[in-house]
Amino acid sequence: AMALPRQLREESDFEQLPDNVPVSATIADIEEKSGFIVYYYFVIEVKTKGGSKYLIYRRYRQFFALHQRLELKFSPDVQSGPYTFVLPTLPGKVFIGNKQEIAENRIPELNTYMKKLLCLPTWVLLDDLIRMFFYQSEWDSQQVPKALRRLRPPTRKVKTQKPKTDLLSSPRAEAVFDFNGSGKLELSLKAGDVIFLLRRVNADWLEGTVKDRIGIFPESFVKIIKPLPESDSDEEGRASKTKGGAQGSYSCLRCYLLEPEGIDTRDLCVEEDFTIQPSYSDLLARMREVFQIEDIALNYRDHEGDLVRILDDEDVTLMVRESKSQGSNVKRPINQFPWELHVTRTNYLSAYNTEY
Repeated sequence: AMALPRQLREESDFEQLPDNVPVSATIADIEEKSGFIVYYYFVIEVKTKGGSKYLIYRRYRQFFALHQRLELKFSPDVQSGPYTFVLPTLPGKVFIGNKQEIAENRIPELNTYMKKLLCLPTWVLLDDLIRMFFYQSEWDSQQVPKALRRLRPPTRKVKTQKPKTDLLSSPRAEAVFDFNGSGKLELSLKAGDVIFLLRRVNADWLEGTVKDRIGIFPESFVKIIKPLPESDSDEEGRASKTKGGAQGSYSCLRCYLLEPEGIDTRDLCVEEDFTIQPSYSDLLARMREVFQIEDIALNYRDHEGDLVRILDDEDVTLMVRESKSQGSNVKRPINQFPWELHVTRTNYLSAYNTEY
């Protein structure tokens, strides 16, 4: 039944493999996620030697990291001895273009890559790097593939043909100002819009629906006509329990634009677990979008209150580590990142010795 190149493995070796070893993997779909920037997961169906199947979710950067580690460990260019092999070719990084198209175009290449990887000698299949990449983590098992997902339980859907009385009893708010949402998560509002409230995201943001569009918006832009029941408002407590695994849990990042004339403070909501460490380039791209300024520098405040400029991923690591070490001194909502970003214009150097 196994259509695997026989020259690569002795039948008896293969028979002795444990049942849970992955023997084939195919990309079933791609899914868009809105993190610091929009990115795509490949939804991969893995089959094991024992015949079971499960889904895992991997980004291209995870394939790339796996490939680099395998090269260091097994490539004949790096190692010598019997335990080396020539790795299959991984499609290269692409820096420009429509992300959805890039992800779509990678599917056949990544399928071929995984197929070749899983046809390698049995000792490769048993290697921890490969086992861990194809292992279904708890996070993987909690994901619901989009194609099968109904957006919300039907009871939460706001039906337009509801009797008037029912609509009037729903939690709702009226927009007092126009709000232009940035990114796919945020709900753009026009003054006067009636928003049906679904839940509270954190102290400053709510989730609601207007004319069949669903999204999040800052509470300060609306007037609450009928508040949410308390149970729906306790989102902060609930967000910590699901630990970002469940669909629709948001984390919020406090960011500041420091200008000579003052500070512009924003709360950015993203569909990322607040324990994640984003890349420098993702953060830079998102801050340019949020503040609509191209020529910016990213910074954080160290424990003495001094601004430190961030220039690469290692600096992001330092910022996250620094925030952990001083984390207990700052009271924050449960779903807020423990670090904060201070954005300056690249040439605004006096910000570095100014007290705010």
